[in-house]
Amino acid sequence: MNQPAGFEGGRLLVVAFEGWNDAGEAATGAAKLLVERLGLVEVAAVDPELYFDYQFTRPTIVVGDDGTRRLEWPGAAIMGPGGEADVDDDERVTGPGADTLHVLIGAEPARSWKGFAAELIDAALAADIEGIVLLGAMLADAPHTRPLSVFASSENPEVRSALGVERSSYEGPVGILSVIADQAERVGIPTVSLWASVPHYVHNAPSPKAVLALLGKVEELTGLSIPRGTLEIDAKAWEAGVDALASDDDEMAGYITQLEQARDAVDAPEASGEAIAQEFERYLRRRGDGPEGRADGRPTP
Repeated sequence: MNQPAGFEGGRLLVVAFEGWNDAGEAATGAAKLLVERLGLVEVAAVDPELYFDYQFTRPTIVVGDDGTRRLEWPGAAIMGPGGEADVDDDERVTGPGADTLHVLIGAEPARSWKGFAAELIDAALAADIEGIVLLGAMLADAPHTRPLSVFASSENPEVRSALGVERSSYEGPVGILSVIADQAERVGIPTVSLWASVPHYVHNAPSPKAVLALLGKVEELTGLSIPRGTLEIDAKAWEAGVDALASDDDEMAGYITQLEQARDAVDAPEASGEAIAQEFERYLRRRGDGPEGRADGRPTP
């Protein structure tokens, strides 16, 4: 299969944002692993004063290795080659384009989304990025005991043809990933979006199993080899923890059994675009993101 520029051997940008797009911290978990394993350093960043509401996304105090307390502000930055990865050789990301891989990671902004996306796409152009992979994760009616599905889609017809992915049929509210994808396609950078399904009944905990699913899909589409480290052990521990919770809750156990039966009845491991759209709609209803606004009182974007 011939891959379009940027998806095997080209200069690739992987994008993930905290918040709305990041159920189970799966997308940012995958992005942070890439940053760590490649030793990436900041090459461009936005001014947080322009895009963030600190009453919504507050700065945090962290303690460094030297015991010094410092403020960390919400923001978004592109990380690129230039540092040394503090990992063994067998834990490094390898494969076509690994030495030019960039990662954009940050918090979803509160305002000026068009300007925010344009600034980051300008930085991507300056870094000669040839293709963008957008990572997301959503709460879904997915059983934790089965492989977590990842839906791949693209608005770019050449990408769909080359990678064998679908065009999403979803209509409704979107996050910053969709805005960045739109801006990128407008300036000629092809994009593909990967969305992992995270069981909604364990939405409060990070999901290493969903991180694994996203990394596997990134490998499939790009030809990269991404060592998992302790992720597989962490995923098994996560699954065992949910099993333990379900064993003490007959209603939860019965519901999971229903999900397992529904999943096992599906022939293809990947959900259809229509099914993913339905999952989005259920996800939004749970959050209160309908015409009436969000559950927390903020207006729908």
